[in-house]
Amino acid sequence: MRRKVVFLTLVLLLVSYCFAFAGDANRPWPESIDEYVAAVKKTINLIDMEAFKKVVENKGDAVILDVREPEEYASGHVPGAINIPRGLAEFAIWKKVAGFPDKTDTSKKLYIYCKLSGRAALTAKALKDVGFTNVTSVNMKMDDWVKAGHPVER
Repeated sequence: MRRKVVFLTLVLLLVSYCFAFAGDANRPWPESIDEYVAAVKKTINLIDMEAFKKVVENKGDAVILDVREPEEYASGHVPGAINIPRGLAEFAIWKKVAGFPDKTDTSKKLYIYCKLSGRAALTAKALKDVGFTNVTSVNMKMDDWVKAGHPVER
């Protein structure tokens, strides 16, 4: 079981790295990866950019996760977002968000976004798989968020 988790984590790390090239005709992955992400999106909760904007404006106790790499996050992120890179999500979420080990809360409202929506979808699935019950992936491109004039922090 442990080897399977490590293997799947490594595969997801590779996939998340590759998403930096999405939209590029020379991206380093086959079409089957895009098909896989599309299939994952059918198994998770999704919202679009306008619904996400309402979440950001009225965040309440929701947690917004930016799963891009730290340098991407530093270049501009949604206000109030916590940066946990895709490759670390299943490991770092426990102390940063869920309150582990004192009082673990896997029912927190999590909204996850990234540059193009692929890493967010894969992260949402992974967190759902490890027990989080209120996870939503934002189906948007960060560039569209910026172009729409929505708030960005640096």
